[in-house]
Amino acid sequence: MRQLAPGTVIIIAGAVMLSLSFGVRSVFGVMMDPISANHGWPREVFSMSLALQNIFWGLGQPLFGWMADRFGDRRALWLGFAVYLVGMLMSAYGQTPLAQHAGAGLMVGLGISGTAFGLILSVVGRATPEARRSQALALTAAFGSLGQMTMPALAGLMVEAIGWQTTLLAFTALLLPMAACIPFMKAEVPASNASASDALGTGDVIRRAFSHRSYLLLTAGFFVCGFHVAFISAHFPAFVAEMCATPEGPATELGALTLSIVGIANFVATLIVGRLGAMFPKPYILSTIYALRAVVILVFISLPITPASVIVFSAVFGMLWLTTVPLTSALVATMFGPRNMGTLYGFVFLSHQIGSFAGIYLGGRVYDMTGSYDLFWYAAIALGIFSAIVHLPVEDRAWRPAPVPA
Repeated sequence: MRQLAPGTVIIIAGAVMLSLSFGVRSVFGVMMDPISANHGWPREVFSMSLALQNIFWGLGQPLFGWMADRFGDRRALWLGFAVYLVGMLMSAYGQTPLAQHAGAGLMVGLGISGTAFGLILSVVGRATPEARRSQALALTAAFGSLGQMTMPALAGLMVEAIGWQTTLLAFTALLLPMAACIPFMKAEVPASNASASDALGTGDVIRRAFSHRSYLLLTAGFFVCGFHVAFISAHFPAFVAEMCATPEGPATELGALTLSIVGIANFVATLIVGRLGAMFPKPYILSTIYALRAVVILVFISLPITPASVIVFSAVFGMLWLTTVPLTSALVATMFGPRNMGTLYGFVFLSHQIGSFAGIYLGGRVYDMTGSYDLFWYAAIALGIFSAIVHLPVEDRAWRPAPVPA
């Protein structure tokens, strides 16, 4: 039997880990109403837990990226896996706001840092030659979204049948197969991937990156991706359940189904965008994606909110969902090489998670104050336009040291 190439094994193992890590995380949007109702909390409380999850995911990303670059990918992944399990258990048994902030917020956030996009895509990026990197990253990210196709809808059904606590415990158990994938997640940098930054120390590379205009613009634009994705992940199921409610009650199952529709659309679109990223300048593709997000949101909120419009919006927005991730990570690797990709992509992803914090917490805060999400939809449109603009001058080429004067 023909043996799989090491790069293929890494892509398969990485996709499984991403699917489990990101899929389990995606069920928290379905849990917002049941947990809040069970404890008699306003929506702002659990919104804060999820906002903290995203900010600690972001704060932990450069740290886990540095650990992977310095001490090895698998050690960082094992630590992230253990922390994720502890956080899920703390959330399942947490009965106070502080317990949820510590479990669903701090621990799960750090756990995702060590098991999701930042580390997984860095390992794939290091193992893949430049010519095929964009497609390899897109393939991993696309198959990594499979968990989101099924888990939110499944969580909605399970919450109705067995309650939120037992459902969270069941999804905690779904993380366990990660342990079989981590041993395969080790990549050596091919000689063809050599970069001018490889000879620099971590501190020097970070200083170079933060003085590089394209890297800073990419970081600023990724804030918007986090704002959009986190706001919709956390609040859209509840928004749909409320706006499409019938005399029999809220449309809870439809709200959960929307994230699965997003996941299916994201799977298809990410594969397409990965191919486009190998053919056209990545910054222009990113700019187009963010501009289309603004247009799609504007059309959606301008029309009556119905089950049909919700399904169409979920499918179309899903095609623009995480298609930004493989392009953004590929640009970081192109600029500074894959050897320091974990650390540098970690800082870019921190910006993404600051946007996530703003999208989740302020979304809940504004809803509690005004009784609607209208202001946030308009903010999402404005930020989409902003990100479309800032990506245009980003350069899709390797960083080179300034020439020494003769």
